[in-house]
Amino acid sequence: MTLPYQPPFDVTPSILAAVAEISEICGALEGIAVANADSTSVPHLRREHRIKTVQASLEIENNTLTLEQVTAVLEGKRVLGPPREIQEVRNAFAAYERLLDLNPADPQALLEAHCVLMEGLLEDAGRYRRGGVGVAKGDEVVHVAPPAERVPGLINDLLGWLDTTEHHPLIAGGVVHYELEFIHPFADGNGRIGRLWQTVVCAHWSPLFAYLPVESVVRDQQGDYYAALAASDKEGSATAFLEFMLPAIQQTLAQLSETDQVTDQVTDQVTDQVTDQVARLLLALVESPNPLSVNQLMGVLSLKHRPTFRMNYLEPALAQGLVERTDPGSLSSPKQRYRLTALGTQFAQR
Repeated sequence: MTLPYQPPFDVTPSILAAVAEISEICGALEGIAVANADSTSVPHLRREHRIKTVQASLEIENNTLTLEQVTAVLEGKRVLGPPREIQEVRNAFAAYERLLDLNPADPQALLEAHCVLMEGLLEDAGRYRRGGVGVAKGDEVVHVAPPAERVPGLINDLLGWLDTTEHHPLIAGGVVHYELEFIHPFADGNGRIGRLWQTVVCAHWSPLFAYLPVESVVRDQQGDYYAALAASDKEGSATAFLEFMLPAIQQTLAQLSETDQVTDQVTDQVTDQVTDQVARLLLALVESPNPLSVNQLMGVLSLKHRPTFRMNYLEPALAQGLVERTDPGSLSSPKQRYRLTALGTQFAQR
């Protein structure tokens, strides 16, 4: 009997600590946002930060367009710049606009996202590479990717693991990011798709990541990012990459939580996310006279796949302070049940 694929990594104390800190910060910000969901939404701020995301992601890939030029391109204005770089901007913005519609565990979604990112830039956009590829640093080859014929199977194994793993989405997203860089499934655009895919995984857990994508973290700590990738390659494990990426996300979130505009920006994102992905869970709980178990909730919602339920329904509701455990001191208790918080009740009754 063939065992399911398990990407190599260890969950160290520093990784667990970072996950706990990130979850706490996200929960606090999203709780404030939900409480202020009746305030005037600010879609222009969401677009502004999406533009900053695009510029940050492409700057990592040596795109020279400034934030002002990127803004002008997306407003349809004429910009003097290399045609390829202008096309990169249009493609990246289109891909990030679809972020929450992408199923992170679907290989076809990965191909479609790559096609959008690389349209007009790569002949094989949206198709796996057909030849060998390596990563060079100066005159030195620092990474040789697996043979092309193995790529489809490796991607299927990786995303199959993502679809069933019980690991926290913050951990799973970082593992998938690293593994995509290791596999290098495409002839070009691997860095972009790896960063995008971690953002997709994390945004399905917390809408804050649609506002604070991974790209912003990487752009600000680019040297350390590549050093962490190299360390994981050397160890044959994603652990070193996770130990860099998660604290970097934690640090960036902590800094952003102190800025003046965060509440309005997160309110806009959280309101959309709750409406789309969590409202059914809240309604199920508000209509039940008693707290419900995971199996009971899945039955009410007609869901059969536990990891999908946890990632898309339960974990976001817990992180946003809308749902709480009846036994928070024993997370794996067989008697664990879930109920609405006062904030969740308020939101469910809107």
